[in-house]
Amino acid sequence: MSDIFDADPSTLSVTGGCLCAEVCYRVTGPLRPVVACHCQQCRRISGHYVAATSAPRESVEIEGDVRWYQSSRTARRGFCPVCGSNLFWDDGGARMSIHAGTLDAPTGLSMAGHIYCADKGDYYEITDGLPQAPGDDPMPGTQGG
Repeated sequence: MSDIFDADPSTLSVTGGCLCAEVCYRVTGPLRPVVACHCQQCRRISGHYVAATSAPRESVEIEGDVRWYQSSRTARRGFCPVCGSNLFWDDGGARMSIHAGTLDAPTGLSMAGHIYCADKGDYYEITDGLPQAPGDDPMPGTQGG
């Protein structure tokens, strides 16, 4: 039996979806390591912070009706209109972000770092030793921490 961690990344396929199973998705190909975003919008939409991976837009197949909320001039957030599960973050670029908690296990993923740490809530500390950026950091760890 083949192990997900030994699979050819171009043929790797993972699935995920919302709590009520009205929206499900499949990603074919490699996923970016998980990045935790502590910006105010992510904290408000999730109730804490968002941990997300991303994949090339063309590799994400969505089944079901995703409701999109335009959360800023440049980005929208996708959620299930039935159960409210937060699923996606989309800025219209080449990649779409996927909330890591909505992926079915095993994912083979790990956390890479934290972004927008200057905006994090005052009720918690980030103590995992991973790189922390005060704002956006497309490559977690490149801005120190």
